[in-house]
Amino acid sequence: MKRIAKAPNAAIAALWADLLHEAGIHASVQRQFLSSVAGEIPPDQCLPEIWVTHDEQADAARTLLRQLQSLPQRRWVCACGEVVEGGFESCWNCGRAMP
Repeated sequence: MKRIAKAPNAAIAALWADLLHEAGIHASVQRQFLSSVAGEIPPDQCLPEIWVTHDEQADAARTLLRQLQSLPQRRWVCACGEVVEGGFESCWNCGRAMP
C-alpha cells in the first residue's frame, strides 16, 4: 500500500477515493477520524489520507487526483444578462436553464 495524498477533510477524502474506484484504482481512506484529536497531536498529522492498495497504481492515482483538482470552471451568460459561474446549470437570478 502507498499513501498518495492528504485530503483537507473526510468528505473530500471519501469523494477522491470514490473517483479513484470509478477509474479502476482500489483506494481507501485512512485516518479519517483523527480530527477529533487535533490539538493533542499537530493538526497536519490529523488529515485524512488516501492510500492505494496496489503500489503500481500510485502514479496513475496521483495523476488522476491532480487532474480532478484542476478542472476548469464553467462560466455562461443567461438571457437575463446575469453571468453564472461554477457548476450551476440554472441561473440564480431568473431560474432559466443553462443554454
